[in-house]
Amino acid sequence: MKKFLIIQQKMVGDVLASTILCEHLKSHYPESEVHFLINENTRAVVDGNPYVDKIILFENRYRNSQLAFYRFLKSIKKEKYDVTIDVYCKLESNLISYFSRADLRISYKKWYSKFVYTHLFSYSKNKDTTLGYAIENRLLLLTPIIKELQKPNLAPKIYLLEKEVHLAKKTLANHGIKKSKPVIMVGILGSGQSKSYPLKYLAETLDFIVQNFDVIFLLNYLPNQKEAVEELLSFCSEKSKRAINKKIFGRSLRAFIGLLSQCDGYIGNEGGASNISKALDIPNFSIFSPWISKQAWLTFNDNNANQAVHLSDYNSDILKIPAKYRKKNSLELYKTFRPRFFKAQLRNFIEDYVISD
Repeated sequence: MKKFLIIQQKMVGDVLASTILCEHLKSHYPESEVHFLINENTRAVVDGNPYVDKIILFENRYRNSQLAFYRFLKSIKKEKYDVTIDVYCKLESNLISYFSRADLRISYKKWYSKFVYTHLFSYSKNKDTTLGYAIENRLLLLTPIIKELQKPNLAPKIYLLEKEVHLAKKTLANHGIKKSKPVIMVGILGSGQSKSYPLKYLAETLDFIVQNFDVIFLLNYLPNQKEAVEELLSFCSEKSKRAINKKIFGRSLRAFIGLLSQCDGYIGNEGGASNISKALDIPNFSIFSPWISKQAWLTFNDNNANQAVHLSDYNSDILKIPAKYRKKNSLELYKTFRPRFFKAQLRNFIEDYVISD
């Protein structure tokens, strides 16, 4: 029986994307044991996944204590893995891969880690990708052990318990939401300021939606982000304010996932929430930050229910600017990314995928 370790430390979207590796491995090696090493704050998107035999959490204390990290590395060594697939490929995961002592250690080509791995790959540059670079680059890492994928178009999935779905439905019902109107989850903030569409523009987008459709908005935010919610509301029309139910929000990531599973669509910043919507098969319309690669993270773009807009769709010259400079100047670039650019596409998206039933 083969024993696999997949290493994916990083954000929710990255972890979700890498769950497909677990499913592919289980499909081709059904008797294998698949362990998935992730950051502890991303566990909610992996819990319940039938293709993961063991979740290994990389705890924050390992970064703060060399002794704790060393003990963790020794525990990895004791597992005696046959294959290690390092999707993260940073110093921490380099050390984890090295200590795994697996016969096959697979990752991406980096100048600082060549001696650690037995197989290294360059990132995909397939311009015709429909899967997105984020998926294609992960599938590359399977090629030393799987010659031909049985299901090459596998998409990430999230698995909710019945009680979690029931709780989400009950929460909506308790707030008077009976699904007589389409319910849209709005991602009001990205993972940082450089990945957050200006709230004034987002309010204009919501105003446009309520002018044309009778919908209910839920907001994706954390308790410590209530100031952003109030700022968004200050820009919204009275009609938009009446459409927003700000009292409903996920008090944990798993609770948010449950609520999103009951929505008819997701609209807002590209990131963890938009990737969760895809994994739940909820139509999503994502607004990319000017510095993030749309070609990488617009995954499965042959599915028209997965749509996204990027400033480069309307001004291709910005792609001539290196990503690090776009990130540094993201707030200024965002100011040029007006909602009027994508209103027609957004209207069609809502008509075709959110209220089509």
